[in-house]
Amino acid sequence: MTYWALNAYFLAVAVVLFAVARITRRKPAFVPVLVTLAVLLVITAVFDNVMIGIGLVGYNQALISGAFIGIAPLEDFAYAIGAAVLLPALWMLLPARAASRQGRRPNGAAAAAANGQAHPHQTRPEEHS
Repeated sequence: MTYWALNAYFLAVAVVLFAVARITRRKPAFVPVLVTLAVLLVITAVFDNVMIGIGLVGYNQALISGAFIGIAPLEDFAYAIGAAVLLPALWMLLPARAASRQGRRPNGAAAAAANGQAHPHQTRPEEHS
């Protein structure tokens, strides 16, 4: 199996989950995803070239396309793309976990605000009369 074939499976799952998140839940915003993608691609380019350059990682030449960015094969960038698409989709699709379900109590100010109460150290105007 080539690296592109492996990437195709990974990216297909990421794209399907992103589409499901866009259709069924709050929509992941495109601008933050694109900014994150740009940062991840730059970081991937820098660090993959370093890792390949020092011999930490190598690729079977028969399984890569032959297209490179520096000395990093183009196939290596699919994981950055997948992460930038998959993580926001999972964030939208997975249910939020409440602090109380984890055995923790929310902090006092947040709990009071959620219950419509004043912070314990704050007083209301009617308490001064």
